[in-house]
Amino acid sequence: MLSFVLYGLLLIFCFVVLVKGADFLVDAASSIASALKIPSVIIGLTIVAFGTSVPEAGVSIASSLNGINELSISNVVGSNLFNLLVVVGLCAVIKEFKVDDDIRKRDYPISLFAAVLLVIFAIDLKISRVEGLILLFIIIGYVVFLISTSIRSSKVVDIDDPEDAKVPANSVKKVLINLLIVAVSVVAVYLGSRGVVYSCSFFASALGVSDTIIGVTVVALGTSLPELVTSIVASKKGENEIAIGNVVGSNIFNILFVLGAASTISPIDNLLKMNFIDTIICLVGMAFCYMFVLIGKKFRRIDGAIMLVLYVAFMCFVVLREMQIIVI
Repeated sequence: MLSFVLYGLLLIFCFVVLVKGADFLVDAASSIASALKIPSVIIGLTIVAFGTSVPEAGVSIASSLNGINELSISNVVGSNLFNLLVVVGLCAVIKEFKVDDDIRKRDYPISLFAAVLLVIFAIDLKISRVEGLILLFIIIGYVVFLISTSIRSSKVVDIDDPEDAKVPANSVKKVLINLLIVAVSVVAVYLGSRGVVYSCSFFASALGVSDTIIGVTVVALGTSLPELVTSIVASKKGENEIAIGNVVGSNIFNILFVLGAASTISPIDNLLKMNFIDTIICLVGMAFCYMFVLIGKKFRRIDGAIMLVLYVAFMCFVVLREMQIIVI
């Protein structure tokens, strides 16, 4: 009984750390974007997205090294579905928002491409070291492309008005301070998420459930809390570019960087058939939500509600499969 109380208190404490860490992360990232005249969407797709993907990376790499392959891949799949259906869904329900053209035409298609690659690589129920290296090379190319695009945009500003391109001396100090805040916030978000996952895993393990269902539910939820909190906070602050950029960027990083690093360090093999099916469900879910983006170029409240219902349906499917009521 004492253990349950202690883990309960740890869970509450970690939630507080997670919320405040995400709050500072959004503020610092926005300040950096403003000082360096970098579009908020680029910050959301890189710094924030990478920072909030740290928990997934830690869990998946550790799981791969320990031979818990089900947890390694189900964590990423479950996290991506949660990011898209719950995080974006809740943000849309709170306040509908338009999707940045770059995300709609460039980044979301890249996230779909990454999901397709995952399905192809996992079809033989393993992800080899070579396939992991391919994923890592793609994410490196993607980040380099984003940075070069941002630099070209800055040069356009230089030509139009050289004075606008200058970064005031006091802004340099502000950027350095905010970079430190980002670093500290990422650590807080990571530790908070790890604590939440650790606590939830204790309660889940006490019920005797499998690694797969823990991965797509408890662990995925815990490691996705940074994206959830960060995006909702960003949405309330009117930083919708960071909110959607964070989710799309995080999904890209989860597949390309997290699984790429995990399988490169220790090849992921002996996956279960249900793990492969979950990768297909992830791809279908991402493709379905992309229709909202293509049709209306924004996420409406009704779209958000539909996405939340879809996630509930997925959770019901996972639970029924775990109980062997649905056999695949």
